[in-house]
Formats: sequence, C-alpha cells, structure tokens
Amino acid sequence: MTTVLIIGAGDMGERVADGLAAGGRVRRLLLAGRSAVVDAAAATVASARDCLVEAIRLDASRQDEVAELLSRARPDLVVHCASLRGPWAMSGRSDPAARAIAAAGLGLRLPYQLPLVLSVLRAARDAGYQGPVANLSFPDVTGPVLARLGLAPTIGLGNAAMMQLRVRAALRAARPEQPAPLIRVLGHHAQVFDVMQARPPADPDQRCRVYLGEDGQRDDTLAYQAPPLAPGPRYNVVTAAAVLPVLEALLPGAAPLRHSTAAPAGLPGGYPVRIADGAVTLDLPPGLTEAEAIACNERMAHGDGVESIDEDGTVHLTAASRQAVAGIAPELAEPVAVTDLADRAALLDSVLA
Repeated sequence: MTTVLIIGAGDMGERVADGLAAGGRVRRLLLAGRSAVVDAAAATVASARDCLVEAIRLDASRQDEVAELLSRARPDLVVHCASLRGPWAMSGRSDPAARAIAAAGLGLRLPYQLPLVLSVLRAARDAGYQGPVANLSFPDVTGPVLARLGLAPTIGLGNAAMMQLRVRAALRAARPEQPAPLIRVLGHHAQVFDVMQARPPADPDQRCRVYLGEDGQRDDTLAYQAPPLAPGPRYNVVTAAAVLPVLEALLPGAAPLRHSTAAPAGLPGGYPVRIADGAVTLDLPPGLTEAEAIACNERMAHGDGVESIDEDGTVHLTAASRQAVAGIAPELAEPVAVTDLADRAALLDSVLA
C-alpha cells in the first residue's frame, strides 16, 4: 500500500493531496496539520477520490512528534507544505510595513519558511527515515540552508517546474499540431513572478534559461510568452500542476521522469533533473556545467534579497533588501542565523501586526 505523508494542510497541501489521490498511484494519504483545517481538507479529498485519507493533528515544530509519526507510519514519500506564515499572507495589504517587507524580497521572510521544514528534516534523521522528502517551502533558499546543515531534502517543488509549464503553454499556443520537445529550465524562485506575468527583464542575463530538445537549443523568450497571470493565490493552481509529476515520479515503481524543479539535493534555485528509481540527478543540457548552473542561480537569488549563505546556514541579505526595511525596522535585514529563527519570526510578527 503506497503511503504518502503530506505535512501542511493549507491550500497547497490540500491541492497536492487531491492531485495525488486523483492520480491513482497512492492508496493511502496521511494529511497532517495543527488545526481543524486538516480535518476538513482530509474529508474533502476522501469524499472526492478513491483513496484512503487520514487526518492527523500534528505540530510540525514539535520534532519529537514528527519523528514518532514517521516511525509509526513509515511513508513511502514525505511532502512538506507547511510554513509559519504563507507567502500570500500579505496579499491585499498596502500599509508601509507590508510594502517594505514585500520589497525586501522573500529572503527576509525566511524565518517563516525555514523552521518547520528544519524540524521535519531533523525528525526524519532522528527516526531513521530513509525515504524521499520533497519540500515546497521556499525550496530555492531553504534547500541550500538545509544542505549546509547536512539535512538537504531529496528535492524541492515548484518554481522552475512552474516556468517549465509556462514554456509548454507558449509552445502549445504557437504550434498546436506539434508535440512539445524536451524542455529544460534553469531558473530561481526570484524569476517566477516575471515569468508568470509574461514580463521579460530588459537585461537578458536576468531571464531564466530555457533549453529545447536533446541538443539544448536556447530560447529564453518562451518563458515569457504564455498569457500573463497577476500575482496571487491563483498561482497555487499552477504550482500544484507543476509539482505532481515530480511527486509521482518519486513513488515506488514509478516510470522515469525528466522535468525541471527546485533545489535537487539542496542546490540553490531550480534545475533540469532526471528522476528514476527514487534517485534524482541533474539533467543539464550540453555545454552547461553544474558549476555554471549553480553560479547562475546564486546570482538570481539576489532578486529574493539573498546575497550569500554561510557554511553554518546563516543567510546574508542584499543591500537592496536592507534598504527596503531601513525605515521601518533595519534589524530585520541583519544576517539570518538558524539559531535565531524564533526571535526573527517574532520580530516580523511585531512589525506586521
């Protein structure tokens, strides 16, 4: 009985659960969350799909609780979708604090995105869990932080995969009678919003990279040609469609998959990958070295306000990020240390209150 544990029962957690249940490859879904929302989400999926669905009350910040659940349930795959405050939590706000924090880039809000996935990966280590862990919580940056700590998830979700879907949509509109070629995307979370809004950066070096076919013919403009979609929770529909092939490819007995997705083995940003027999390897086009691909994504991370990551996982923010919050709480843009996440999240809460 193939079992998948999804941690986080918000909108994305429920969408992922429903997609996996609809796919027919998963027989048993464990949907874990800390509030009554998980009960409603599990009941909805169980009512709509032919799949066993169990709601589990779980506080993902409680490492011991997560370890106990992993030891007891022995899932074939863990999908992490939880955060302390979701990326759309400030939608609709136009007050000075919200505007400043949004302008600083998502890196500033790392204290909301990192703590729960850190707890889950530590719990997996404690429980001796050896299966794959897929992370949807800001994987382009949380992935490399976790890798510095020896806790890299198997793979990240979304972002580069969303860009790949946008490329596919552009190709489908331009050549409806032709099958899509192999699409490989190198891109960072910081580039997703321009791609989704069909807004190519004026500087070609700031665009995500698109490679077509086995020979990797370059056509970055395709990422910006699908119909524009304004930022908001509607992006979750595209995110869910982008992550499901990756998750299904990680299940026992799955067929191999070539796809683009975020943070394989904790690398920064997103890459073309090959998933086969539970293993994830890079699938870079000819002429693109791993070192060049990593360096490109590290540069693009500046768009999220991330300047660099130390060997102990401390994240340094860019000068632009620091400037954005200088007038409201300059201490928000000090280096983000793994040991200081709770205090920094509390500071963010107080500024946004």
